[in-house]
Parts: sequence; structure tokens; C-alpha cells
Amino acid sequence: MDQSVAIQETLTEEESCIIAVQCLLIVDSITESRLLGLVERGQEHALFLFTHRRMAITGDDITLDKVVPITEDFVIEEVTSPDELAIVGSDTTVRVTLPGLELRLRLLFGSHSRLFLYEVDKACQVCKQSSTETPKSQFVWLSKYCRSSKTDNPPGKEQAIQTSAQKGINFSKIGPVKKSGKSVVDGKTLGTEELKVINRNEQTGLEHNVDRPAKVKGEARHDMVRSSSHTLSNKAQMLAMPRFGLRDNLIKCELLKNEEQYTYIKNFSFFIGTYNVNGQSPKETLRPWLSCTPNAPDIYCVGFQELDLSKEAFFFNDTPKEQEWTKAVSDGLHPDAKYALIKLARLVGIMLLFYVKKEHAEYISEVDAETVGTGIMGRMGNKGGVAVRFKFHNSDICVVNSHLAAHVEEYERRNQDFREICSRLLFRQLDASLPPLTIVKHGIVLWLGDLNYRICELEVDQVKDLIEKKDFKALHSYDQLKRQIDENAVFHGFKEGEIAFQPTYKYDTGSDQWDTSEKCRVPAWCDRVLWKGKNIKQLEYRSHMALKTSDHKPVSSLFEIGIKVVNEEVYKKTFEEIVRAIDKMENECIPSVTLSQREFVFKDVKFMEHRAETLTIHNDGQVPCQFEFIQKLDEPAYCKPWLSANPCKGFLAQGGEVHIDLEVFVNRSTATELNSREKTLEDILVLHLQRGKDYFISITGNYLPSCFGSSLQLLCHLREPIQDMPLETIRELTLMPQDSTEMNSVIAEPPLEIPKEIWMMVDHLYRSAAKQEDLFQQPGLRSEFEEIRDCLDTGMPDSLPGSAHSVAEALLLFLDALPEPVICYSFYQECLDSCTNVLMCKKVITKLPPCHNNVFNYLMAFLRELLKNTVYNHLDINTLASIFGALLLRSQSKQDITEKKKAQEFIAHFLI
Repeated sequence: MDQSVAIQETLTEEESCIIAVQCLLIVDSITESRLLGLVERGQEHALFLFTHRRMAITGDDITLDKVVPITEDFVIEEVTSPDELAIVGSDTTVRVTLPGLELRLRLLFGSHSRLFLYEVDKACQVCKQSSTETPKSQFVWLSKYCRSSKTDNPPGKEQAIQTSAQKGINFSKIGPVKKSGKSVVDGKTLGTEELKVINRNEQTGLEHNVDRPAKVKGEARHDMVRSSSHTLSNKAQMLAMPRFGLRDNLIKCELLKNEEQYTYIKNFSFFIGTYNVNGQSPKETLRPWLSCTPNAPDIYCVGFQELDLSKEAFFFNDTPKEQEWTKAVSDGLHPDAKYALIKLARLVGIMLLFYVKKEHAEYISEVDAETVGTGIMGRMGNKGGVAVRFKFHNSDICVVNSHLAAHVEEYERRNQDFREICSRLLFRQLDASLPPLTIVKHGIVLWLGDLNYRICELEVDQVKDLIEKKDFKALHSYDQLKRQIDENAVFHGFKEGEIAFQPTYKYDTGSDQWDTSEKCRVPAWCDRVLWKGKNIKQLEYRSHMALKTSDHKPVSSLFEIGIKVVNEEVYKKTFEEIVRAIDKMENECIPSVTLSQREFVFKDVKFMEHRAETLTIHNDGQVPCQFEFIQKLDEPAYCKPWLSANPCKGFLAQGGEVHIDLEVFVNRSTATELNSREKTLEDILVLHLQRGKDYFISITGNYLPSCFGSSLQLLCHLREPIQDMPLETIRELTLMPQDSTEMNSVIAEPPLEIPKEIWMMVDHLYRSAAKQEDLFQQPGLRSEFEEIRDCLDTGMPDSLPGSAHSVAEALLLFLDALPEPVICYSFYQECLDSCTNVLMCKKVITKLPPCHNNVFNYLMAFLRELLKNTVYNHLDINTLASIFGALLLRSQSKQDITEKKKAQEFIAHFLI
């Protein structure tokens, strides 16, 4: 940790001895934050007490305050009394005494504190033992430090420590920092309570709606989370911290099991708002929307879609609209309260803002945000979701803002987007070794956004007639989302309130008039708010017609949500009972489990096909146990990259079971080696029980070779579908160098100019989709991609199945999976350097191997044909250059924005 570096810089370094330091934050009797180090030199030990700045990073940030030698008279004891019963999350108070000296130190709760006290106790034992065997310690090595510190020394030591020099130092076992007392943050003096909501790793302040800056800078924004000043309301967070052993996990498990005994439900108001702003800047106050409630909400979660529709935002995820709309929201919050911006999460044009009343901020913890793009190739961020998770008191909450696929007929794609967000949006836990949390693992889930479900089976005039009659119940029966929920196809377990407001899409911008454009869109309830969880009551669900900035109207939902708050007195009793019970059963026997099976076989695995089997672990022992899949010798992870186990680590109560999903998924990073048989679907998982034995689980399978992940050179030599070729032939061709002439000896026939797979996809698009709107921008269906992949790999049927969007996405995935891109890696830098010169760009292409040269020219000719139909497909040079530049001209490392723009410019020369 940084504190160890800071302490190390304060100590003199010489090579003739070794000193070990245990670093821990303490709070003494005057409530100042300190760093406490246990220093060892030979058989002598001393405690070093440092004062420090808010974040100690270098030696200049800390000052040595006291030096306390550990002599035979040194005593350290834990201070306990009936009134100071230890509870989870509380600190440990110890008293340090020497003749003429007494210090009270409060150490952070946790295993690291216990370890530190253990090390101090060992030092005391060493001192007592050495005092009987050798002359009394002189502590002469402390002299340099005592001159600049308020040293407390036992009688008779003063003269001894004035001479000699200190030797070299090593550090280990560094503990966390805790904030307490007063501190200056951004020029403002804050007390203990305010510091609870300040991240211990970042310097930040509260952004209140009474004194907001004129401009909100995204790069200067910090997230407010609770520091390590543990209060009763965040016991679960504290227990979830790493470095806790089996005993602490037992306590955590039992506390969570008995949570209802020591918590009570307290209601808080949540304002959930969603607004598709159609790429516009804020032109009007948001008060009619955000301040529509008579009382100030406790929490705001405000979501936007289509924040910025520019190409720059789409490809480079950078937009000034973030600052504009964040300021507009801050200015529009309820005037009767002061709010703090806790988190901002954005993916291209999808943004989620999370505000909380200042007085509640200290009870917010474990704040995290994640994003998932579900646009073209399943990654682009023009569609997808952003989510923020947090704990409020003892309730865990997840808020999701999503923008799903557009167009009336694409309801299946919207369903798929929802499933993709639920499965791919994962939150890291405080303990990085634990499996990530999915959306549905939270007790309360609030889902908002432009879900894009439309009204179907009615003509536009019929819809408007029902709206005019305010017969929203009849109109709602034709709503796609309602029908899909009723069929259990989407949002399983979620609820939505009664819709008593007119559709929020689509209006002429700046008015309340329905769409008068040529397309004359059918009105629809695109903008929705749903929820899942207990103790949730919707008080209001409405639209806000007063706002006219966009072609959508904003929607809000006011909830009264019951949050679990800790009863401190009952919690103490519950904890005490759990500790006594665990003390009784601890070490009774070795943990033991039974596995449902030891061998798993995955037959005929295909490219980008998710396969899963379930391993059930049953705890048949006498005690709870902790399990984990561990790494094998000389391997970087517990499993091969195409395999995962979820969860990979966990805790099992006595008699309990856990179901582990063993998932196999071959993607672009693993397909090439599996195609060539350099690697096979074989692995052995080692399941380790803490304090128990290891279990071995065998994973085997066969991978069906695919054109996806195969090189252009290989595919040009295959006239038959790849799955019709002998596996040995594929292996030989794959392992040969790109420019090897030996390939002709393996396959007698001359190679094709371009792979037949590329020809099939491009020819299909050229013949049937040249005028298709949103081509290469609208994603296809996963099921259709699988059919296209099978057709390319087996040659059956002769023509490609699926929609034009699915074929287009398959082509992009094919290019993305190439082990060597169309423009070879060796030419990457030369292409970037030539991007401003057309002739130089064309010259570089002539240097490519024949098959790469042919494929590049073929694709460029196809894209130029598409641009001839730009009136229909709405494609332009910049869009195509951005999409294909990232695939045809890619780096082996991550590209920065400058490189992306140069690649786009390079490809654009060939599209004109």
C-alpha cells in the first residue's frame, strides 16, 4: 500500500540489518488519525506512531510523532467492558503502558488488526526471552528517529538511545487507512460524520444544489462512497472485505441468515426518471419533471437516452452533452433539499445519474457502475444499458437504464437485448476473488429507460382515437411490452404500475403535436419504469408534457421503498450469540463435500455457442466450509480461457448445496488454436476446501472447426466447407507460415482468390440488402447468426438464412475473429503513417499477401456499391470507415482515439 512507501521513505536505509514493519491506522485519545508501525531490528522492537496527511503517499506526507520501545516493562492489553461489547464493524481499543506512559489506541476491526496484535505479542515474548539470555536492550538504533519525535522512553533508556545509527528496512503486512477526526478537503474543514462519505483513496467534496459550479467536468468528478469508518449500517460491506478468514465468513453467513432479527424496515422515497432527449441540448428547465413531487425525494436516479447522436460520440464515447445535461439535472432537483451526486455512468448516449440527500450520503456504500453495449456485433454502445449498484443502509439496490433496439417489428431483438444486459452486466465484488454480481442478485432492482416496445396491430388513427378518449387500458392491451411480460418472454418477476398517461413517443420536437413527418410514427409508450423486489410501493407513475425539447416526453415514477435499517442493540445480541455458537463448533471436524459428478463432456462445441453443465456441491460434513477453484502449477488461472465456473468461490452451510455453472464459450481469442488443434477442449479443475482436501473435476469435449477464427490463407486453400475437411489437413495448413508455398503440396488445387465464406456473405448482402436501412448498425438475432455460422461451416444450405442485419453482423464478426486482420499487423504502423496520402495508402495495400490484398479490394468495392444507395440505406463514408477501420486495420494492443481516427481516415480513401 502507499502508506508503506511513505513510512519507508522516513527511515534510514543501510544494508547490515533487516527491519519489518506492520502498518496500521490507529486513533489515539485526542481522536487524531495516525499510522502505527511495528519495527524490528534483530531482537529489538519498537512501535512508531506517525501523524499523516489525508492520503499518505510519500515520506513528506507523514511525520514521526512517537517512538515506543518494546522493553520487558512494555504491556499491551485489550480494553473491554460490558459497555464496550465488540460488534462486527466496531474497532478494537487497546491500552499501551510503560512506566510513566499510557496510550489508548483504537485499531480497525478485522483480521489485519488481530494479526498486528499477534505480531506485537510475539515481539513482547522475544523481548522477555532475550532479557534473560543477553544484556538488556539498548535501542541505540532509534537515536536518529527520537531526535525528531516526541519519544516516550522508559526510565534509564534516554542516554542509551542517543548514539549509533539505524540499519536497512523491509516492510510487510500493510493494513488499510481509516479517516477520523477533522480534515481539510478542498479548503473546507470536515468533521467525522462528513468524512464517512469521502472515498479514502480520492479527495472529493459534496456537490450541493445550492452552490453548484456553472460547469460540471466529468474528468474532475469523484464518486462519493463511505470510507472505512465502519458504522452499524454497513456490517455486510465490512464483512465482505478481503483478508477475512473462515471464521469471519461463518459470522457473515449467520448474520445474513438472521438479518430479519436485527433490522427493521424504514421507508424512503425514490424518484426514478427517464428521458430520451433525441441528441438535443437542454433548452428548458427540468424542474417540471424533477421537482414535481410536493416533498423532496430521498434519492434520485435519472436516466437519459440518445444524449448525443453524433458520430464522434458513437465511435469515441466522448460528448460535451454529458456536462450540459448533468448541470441541467443538478439545477432541476427539488429545491427543498440538498443533494450530492454519488455516481454518473454513461455509455455513448445512455447516461444514469444517482443523487442522494446529503443527510443520507453516509449510509451509501459499495457504489459501482457497469455498462453493456448490445448494438452491432453485440458490443457497440448505441444500444445497451448502464447500471449503478449500491447499498443503502443494509439493502442492496441496482438501478438499470437501458435503450433497447428500435422499430416496431424488432420486439424479439428487444427481448434479446434485455437478456444480454442481464447476463453480461456484471459488478465486481469487494473481494475480487468472488464471482461478480448480476443484476438479479440484488434485493431491489429498478429498471428504467427507452425500452422501445411499441403498440402493434392498430393503425395510427385507431391509436390516436383511443388516446383522445383516454382509454389507456384498452390501448395498453396492444402494448408489446405488456404482451411479452404476460408470455414470460422478458422482465420475468418485474412489475410495472398502471399506465394512466398518454404515449410518450413520438412528438414533433418543440410541441405536443404527434409526429407529422413522412413516416408518421405510431404513438407508443417507449419510455418505461419497472421494478423488482420487496417492500416497494409505487406512489406516482406519470409523463411530463410540459417539456418539449425532444420527440419523447420524460417519464417519472415515485416509489416508497422499505429499506433495511440495523437496530444496534438487537444486533449486538445477535452477533454475540453467533460468536458463541461458532466458538463451540469450530475445529470439530474437517469439512467434507460430495460432488454430483467428476467428469463433464461437452460434445460438438461451436464458435460463439454458449454451453453449460451444472456441478452440484453438497456439504455432507459436520461444519460449514469454504470452497474455491484454485490454480494448477505454472498456470495463470484456475481454468482455460474457454471455460469458466460460476461461482468459482463460495461458502456452504452445513447440509447446504450450491449449483456451479461450468460454462464453455469459444470466442475470437480461443477459436484459432482450437481450429488448428494446437489446443483442445481439455482441462482439470481443482476444487479446494479450506482446511480440507482437494477434488479434481475433468472437463473434456470436441470443438467443431469453424471458418470463424481461421486465417484467410487457410480458407483460400479450402474449396470444401471447413467441417468437411480432415482435421489433420486443417492443422497442417493452420500451422504453416502465411506465405508458405508448402500449402500447395497439402491441397493440390490452386487457392481461391478470396475465401468462399466472405464471398457468400458479401454476395448475399449485395443482392438483397444494398438498400437496407441501418445496415451494419442494426444488430441481428443471435439465433440467426448461429444458422449462418453453421451454413458457412457445413455448406448446408446453399443460400444464407436470416435477415440482412444478421448476415451483416456475421460478416463483421468474421473479420473481427481473423487471427491476422485483412491488413496484416506488420503493416499497421505504416498504414497509420500514410493515412493523409492517398497514393501512399494504395501503395501499402499492394504489399499485402495476395489473399489479403484480394479480400481488401473486394470489400472496398462492395462498400462503394453500398454508398451508391445512401439515399435508402443512410450509410456514409465516415460510418463505414469507422466500422471497417476498426476491423480491417487493427492493432495487437488497444487503440487510442488518435489511432482510431487515423485508421478511419485510411479506409475512407478507398471508399471515395
